[in-house]
Order: sequence, then C-alpha cells, then structure tokens
Amino acid sequence: MASESGTLTSSEYISHHLTNLTFGKLPAGTTRYDGTVVGDGGTWTFAHGNEAAEMGFWAINVDTMFWSIALGLMFVWLFLKVAKSVTEGVPGNAQNFVESIIEFIDENVKSIFHHKNDLIAPLSLTIFVWIFLMNAMDLVPVDWIPFVASEMGISYMKVVPTTDVNATLGMALSVFGLIIYYSVKEKGVGGFLAELSLQPLGKWMLPFNLFLELVGLFAKPVSLALRLFGNMYAGEMIFILIALMPFWIQWILSVPWAIFHILVITLQAFIFMVLTIVYMAMAHDHH
Repeated sequence: MASESGTLTSSEYISHHLTNLTFGKLPAGTTRYDGTVVGDGGTWTFAHGNEAAEMGFWAINVDTMFWSIALGLMFVWLFLKVAKSVTEGVPGNAQNFVESIIEFIDENVKSIFHHKNDLIAPLSLTIFVWIFLMNAMDLVPVDWIPFVASEMGISYMKVVPTTDVNATLGMALSVFGLIIYYSVKEKGVGGFLAELSLQPLGKWMLPFNLFLELVGLFAKPVSLALRLFGNMYAGEMIFILIALMPFWIQWILSVPWAIFHILVITLQAFIFMVLTIVYMAMAHDHH
C-alpha cells in the first residue's frame, strides 16, 4: 500500500497486492505467520502470507466473491432501473447507453447463433457487462482500496476478480456445463457421443477421434478461463510496477496505460462473450 511502500521491499509490495483475502481452515500443527501453532481440530481463519496454500480446496477468496457479487448486483440494479423507466419519447442518457449495449449484443448473437434459444442473448449480455465491470476495477489506483481496507484492519484486498483464476475458471466451467447440457439436449446422448467418437476420421479411427474431440472439448473452458485471467493479471501487474516508480514517472506512464487498458478490458469481455456464443452454437449444430 502507498503508506507502506516505504517500508516494504518491491517484491513484498508486489506480493501483497497480488494476494487474495482468503478464508479457510488451517489444519492442526500448522505454524502460523506469528509463530503460533494451530491446535487440535484446526482453526477457521483468514490466511496471512502463504497460509492459504495450507487451507486446501475449501478455502475461499473473500475479496473475489465480494467484488464479483457486488458488481453483478450493480449491473442488475442499473439495467433494472433503466428498464422500469423506459420512455417512448426522447430517451435519457442512461436509456440510450443501455439500449446501445443491448443492440450491440443482439447483433453479435444474431450473426453467430442461428438457432432458437432464448437463453443465449441474456447470457451474452450478462457475460459481457459483468466481465467488463470486473475488469474495469483494474482502472482504480492500486493503492486506494487496499489502503482503506488496511485502515479497517483487513490485511489483503484484491479488487479485480478476473485476476483470480478461480473466478475466471468458475465462469468458464459454467459455460462448459451449458455446452454439455445443450449438446445432449439437442442431439441426444447417442448423437453427442457419436460426435465425439466418429469424427473427423470415421468409425475405424474411433480411439484417435475420441482423443482429438475430448482435447478440443476440454480446451474450451481452459482457453476461456486462462485467456481472461492471463490478460487481466498481466495488466494489474503493470499497474503495480508503475506504482513502485517515482511519483512523476507514475503520472507519465499510468495515464497512457490506463487509456490503453480501457481497450483491453473491453476486448477481453467481448472475446469471452463471442467465444461463449460460438461454443453454444457448436453445441446446437448437428454434424
């Protein structure tokens, strides 16, 4: 944090800003950051330093959950408020803005998805706006919210949910679940399994076909999750590195990078949305 950057080394500063506020159970016998040892039965607590690695699968990144849910609720509130105040006359700025986003999403869905499914357009709208809002938190100066959190006694606070691979993978797996569901619904279990095993080289190459198709199938959620995570994590890292520089250099570098990053955060939300539409269209296609 800004107030601590004079006492932290550069590596400690970077590590601090890239550490999530994690809550979980430390197993018995774990030596904590302050030298104490966790007693029998373990203890549920917030992690400090590398303690999150000891908490296992059921640990939760509280900051990721808080900011993603808060931004999701903000998205719902804004669009619901505009929907309730729609006018047929001269629309206000908020209505114009929301309508332009909806028209943009609708055009992309119609150009890619050529089947009947009332879920695709709302899903695409939710993905685009929600991911954009989460990405946009990257434009908040890296020290502001962590400093406020530290004044409240909160040790760590990452405010960009998409820099947490758990969040991006969670969204990607949700899309993957829809892909499997609609593949089976539209083609039947037999049709879906036939697509995995009989193409592209026919029944005589079934094992090879199955290997190729399964790799391609499981590559979809991995590519969705890691593309978004990698780009946003790299962008956040650059903002943190800029924050370590002298104040006058920060002003020279941060403004151009922030302007460029507006394109990055929009593009990453758009790519995730478009790939979701493409994958859903493939799930509906019969081969």
